[in-house]
Amino acid sequence: MSEPTLPRIDRRAAMKWMLAAAGTAWLSVHGQGAGPASSALGTTRSTTGGYGLDPNLVKSYHPGDFWPLTFTAEQRRLAAALCDVVIPADEFSPSASAVGAHDFIDEWISAPYLAHGADRKLVLEGFSWIEAQADKSFGKRFADLGDAPRRQICDEICFLPNATPAFAEPARFFARWRDLVSGGFYTTPEGMKDIGYRGNQASGTFEGPPPEVLRKVGLA
Repeated sequence: MSEPTLPRIDRRAAMKWMLAAAGTAWLSVHGQGAGPASSALGTTRSTTGGYGLDPNLVKSYHPGDFWPLTFTAEQRRLAAALCDVVIPADEFSPSASAVGAHDFIDEWISAPYLAHGADRKLVLEGFSWIEAQADKSFGKRFADLGDAPRRQICDEICFLPNATPAFAEPARFFARWRDLVSGGFYTTPEGMKDIGYRGNQASGTFEGPPPEVLRKVGLA
């Protein structure tokens, strides 16, 4: 499948989105103090050179301008498919991949920070497991499967406390993946609308304090 089927979100928007999602409660960092990340699906990234610079959000960036992104075209297809297992489209909102949650995760795990490097290692190793299971069970890549086989693979690892020892590490990956997908999706306008979050918006006309409150403080 060709890359144009998965359009990228605007780079500047992705950077703002990533920083906003970093502050949400469900994105608590796992694996503090982890070293440089590596896996069979990605090259080793050293974090010994420092933490890098924060992005200038006034400037517009293209993919890879600020720091190299991690996902290959095939990994990006897998990421999009796996995002939609977590948050599929329904009558209330689009799917996670439709709003670019996989782009957010690519930004997140590519950032030159220690905790992000730990997530990068976990995600890439999880991808390797997912693809191996898809090939073993169905003879296809995960992104080429239908919804039912995708869910069948993920059902084995979707709840960490119930995972068997053989599935413990994949289940740890999926728990973190679900956090990242949710953190990305629910910091988009579509995600905030889905949960009814209004933000800093006036809900009506303020008529002033109630008369009983004014009387209590001696102002009426």
